Amino acid sequence: MPVPGPGQVLIRVLATTVSAGDARIRAMRMPPGMGVLGRVLFGLRRPRQPVLGAEFCGRVETLGPGATGFAPGDLVVGMARGGVHADYAVLPANGPLIRKPGALSLHEAAAMAFGGTTALTFLRGVTRLRAGERLLVIGGAGAVGTAAVQIGRALGAGVAALTRPGNTALLAGLGAEPLPFHPAALMHEARRWDVVLDTMDLPRPTARALLEPDGRLLMVAAGLGGMLAPVGNALRRQKLHVGMAGETRADLEALADLVARGHFRPVIDCVLPFERIAEAHAIADSGAKRGSVVLDLTI
Repeated sequence: MPVPGPGQVLIRVLATTVSAGDARIRAMRMPPGMGVLGRVLFGLRRPRQPVLGAEFCGRVETLGPGATGFAPGDLVVGMARGGVHADYAVLPANGPLIRKPGALSLHEAAAMAFGGTTALTFLRGVTRLRAGERLLVIGGAGAVGTAAVQIGRALGAGVAALTRPGNTALLAGLGAEPLPFHPAALMHEARRWDVVLDTMDLPRPTARALLEPDGRLLMVAAGLGGMLAPVGNALRRQKLHVGMAGETRADLEALADLVARGHFRPVIDCVLPFERIAEAHAIADSGAKRGSVVLDLTI
């Protein structure tokens, strides 16, 4: 049993997710050109952090010396840099940790942070999406994509999403115009968008062809070449942007506010008991995940 130190809280993890990030780190499947850096960050020969898991919903058990803001029994939502695929976790009380939004179930709350903070960072922070602009989400059915559709709508944009045929009803229900994810359809698409958020790392010429002449391309899953691409922004009208997802309390509070106003609700692909975590990783690896795969540690 971990023991909370000064300023820390001990949390009983009730539900967590297997995200695309967890699956990438497990397999060391980094974006193109990022393999060496991935090894340095996550472990040269074996995982530096052997327990994965970046988002959770849990219950505060005890507080360490000097920890404030929470009380034993509080239901909380938080983010961690690994370590929450476990029954208990110790986290800083002043870190990315908030009380669970009352409108969400335990499973929805566990799936709130990863996709939600990524979409919020890119749409509100990196590009400052404006009301009346047109947003296209490439890969709209995943955790980031479904969050981006909802947050884009909340910011007042008109939203379309490229996705597989089986996801059209889901995306239409979230308020997006579903478009077929097919190379031929992309080549013949006459419309252009002010902002394209790409969760799938399409070839940049293909993604840029979908932009207005002065549009912005947000590369969520960029490899090394994509990370360097914004260097040329001063020489082009179309702007290319990369960024790091937010992992702060303020980001979680902004998501909770969207939840309270009815603008954001995490999409759940399935809920599995913790013993089926390998199956959860297989779903994440499949590329066909709809929203989040949740692990329930109470069943």
